[in-house]
Amino acid sequence: MRTATLQRLLQARADKEPVALVTDLTTGLQTLVFPDRVEGGFGLSPAHLEAVRDRIADDASGLIEEEDADGGMTLRLFVQVHNPPLRLILVGAVHIAQHLAPMAAMLGYGVTVVDPRGAFASEGRFPGVELDTRWPDEALADLAIDARTAVVTLTHDAKLDDPALLVALRSPAFYVGSLGSTRTHAKRLDRLRVQGLRDRQMARLHAPVGLDIGAVSPAEIALSVLAEITAVRRNGRILLHRD
Repeated sequence: MRTATLQRLLQARADKEPVALVTDLTTGLQTLVFPDRVEGGFGLSPAHLEAVRDRIADDASGLIEEEDADGGMTLRLFVQVHNPPLRLILVGAVHIAQHLAPMAAMLGYGVTVVDPRGAFASEGRFPGVELDTRWPDEALADLAIDARTAVVTLTHDAKLDDPALLVALRSPAFYVGSLGSTRTHAKRLDRLRVQGLRDRQMARLHAPVGLDIGAVSPAEIALSVLAEITAVRRNGRILLHRD
């Protein structure tokens, strides 16, 4: 690998940018593919670029091959995906969060629970989970939300949920959700609008949070939330349809 390519790859990883190192196994040339640009030693056709970016989205390293009419290989590209870890930030150390945290960890998310109420955000209630007891706006501003981060507010308390949403909806988070009924959500939007959020920013908010699977118990609600996060991440547009 050329020194310049290695340095750029290391910088992308340090900056937590999704990137793939693409190696042409015939020529040995390498190029870096980001979600929004290409940097490197050779160009890719639109179809190959789309295939590489699909692998970035799927966290799937592997080969892209093409054959000619006689079955001979005309192209062999090895795609090595270097994505930053998925993260889930939960605002509110409530019962639903106690189920969400271990479920999300099983799906590969690094989970952080934010709640300034120490009686809720305790090691006893969240063993092995990263806890942040700062106020949500301060914590989320410091947690460097990126495009691999999902944020869910769960407190039902406007003084905790709203400051978190003001940060999350202005961030590149791929998913932002908030617990509460349709009526609660309407009031929430009014408050957020008064505090300066624009309609296009509020349109990103998934609320009431979670897929409508008839969830009742905290564990079932956690399941519905993770299902919706997964659908958004995987572009499951049909699953997201609501009446």
